[in-house]
Amino acid sequence: MQPRRKKRLLSMVLVLGLIAGAIGAMLFALQQNINLFYTPGQLIQGLGEGKIKPDVGQRLRLGGMVVPGSVSRDATSLKVSFDLTDDSGEIATVEFEGILPDLFREGQGIVAQGVLKNATVLAATEVLAKHDEEYMPPEVAEALKGIRHVPPSQLPVQPTATNSYGG
Repeated sequence: MQPRRKKRLLSMVLVLGLIAGAIGAMLFALQQNINLFYTPGQLIQGLGEGKIKPDVGQRLRLGGMVVPGSVSRDATSLKVSFDLTDDSGEIATVEFEGILPDLFREGQGIVAQGVLKNATVLAATEVLAKHDEEYMPPEVAEALKGIRHVPPSQLPVQPTATNSYGG
């Protein structure tokens, strides 16, 4: 092999090695920030064909409906715990310390992000409440008071216009 080709090959191997090392370092750094989404049924029964369950201490997101009557508040602090369920009927508990969103209520869909304490308990650092497509902020509702609001799904179908060229 000629010395010129040898230098090129060595430099290409070096560049590919550096790229592979950079990608590996990025994946290692991002591994801590990956949040997998689970429902209570997937949390308890496992996810996918292999029924893979998350490890205790893993960061994840848990989404479901707040079970009516399950919200328990501590009288001396901002600690609150509640149960979540999904269509599988499984129940997981969420523990949170902080102020809950305004839209949070029993029977409402929520997503909680945090660390898994044990197989069915999530220590949440953030709770997000979902709302339906008909939600309207109070300020907008007040401004539209007296104006009849018709959801888009209930609007009458308008006939399509045709042009004078027979189109």
